[in-house]
Amino acid sequence: MDSDGTIVTPFTRLLGIRHPIVSAPMGRASRPELAAAVTNAGGLGGLGFSWDSPAGIEELVIAVRRLSNDGPFLANFVLEWDQHQRMDAALSAGARIVSFCWGDVAPYMDRAKAAGALVVNTVGTPEEARRSVDLGVDVLVAQGNEAGGHVWSRLSSMVLLPLVVDVAGKVPVLAAGGIADGRGLAAALMLGASGVWLGTRFLASTEAACHAEYKRRLIEAAASDTIETTLFDGGWPDAPSRVLRNRTVETWEAAGRPASGSRPGEGEEIGRTPDGSPVRRYSFASLLSGGQGDIDDFVIYAGESVGLVREIRPASDIVRALIDDAAQTMAQRTRHFSDRYTKG
Repeated sequence: MDSDGTIVTPFTRLLGIRHPIVSAPMGRASRPELAAAVTNAGGLGGLGFSWDSPAGIEELVIAVRRLSNDGPFLANFVLEWDQHQRMDAALSAGARIVSFCWGDVAPYMDRAKAAGALVVNTVGTPEEARRSVDLGVDVLVAQGNEAGGHVWSRLSSMVLLPLVVDVAGKVPVLAAGGIADGRGLAAALMLGASGVWLGTRFLASTEAACHAEYKRRLIEAAASDTIETTLFDGGWPDAPSRVLRNRTVETWEAAGRPASGSRPGEGEEIGRTPDGSPVRRYSFASLLSGGQGDIDDFVIYAGESVGLVREIRPASDIVRALIDDAAQTMAQRTRHFSDRYTKG
């Protein structure tokens, strides 16, 4: 940590950014305003492009570049689907950091590298991390099972992170899952991380595109209110996700947890997306700002760190608080151990 409180890591040096904080690319809840706000605050904003059209991706990239004064941002793609066209659209529009999860990154490496992009890959095991390093990935994200949304790993962050760090060598590793404040950032750095990747904390930001009722549920929730389930499988079958328990979950449980195809209210329209498209019960689509419907009918993605999220704040304030709290935490621990062992 520098004398001015700045936390310098291999990740911040690689990207030329001030703070080792990334806002996770949370699908359509991550809009250009959120990504740009995090980048402008000295971190790295993330955008999810997995379900957008190439033309839509181009518009989003142009928007975030304008809002961030051409600052760095991350373009994410879920590899459950072929993403070559979408990645090409993002690269052509000026994205220079691409990230992947939920599949094999190998088929995308050559094109990304040829465009001069840095490649980030989210991993759930040390074996996956080792293969990513061998392929030439520039940054690893070790995402533990505590994370919100779709979760790849079966391991907790406390176990996964040092295992990934051990095989990463000089490749920077970001910690994801269970982190929402400066204490979590400090702990991740102590375990060898070069930064943190935060989703739930930034969902409860002013700029996030999730519905106001969604944000209210986040700040009211306890960590024990999350469950891991494959219930919300419409559009993405057999993909476990961590969500908040709500009326839809409770109704399904009360019915005996029936399998897909025979669940209560299956297939009924529960609301609309901001563009007016219908959303069916058990869809993996969440309730966004400008959308229509009852939050209890939708999936509410959230990680266990939701218990640490107590207010909705501008993204820049979240970044600043994370850094200030982490610096204070590390300074206090240094003094504590120094006093303890000096006196001992």
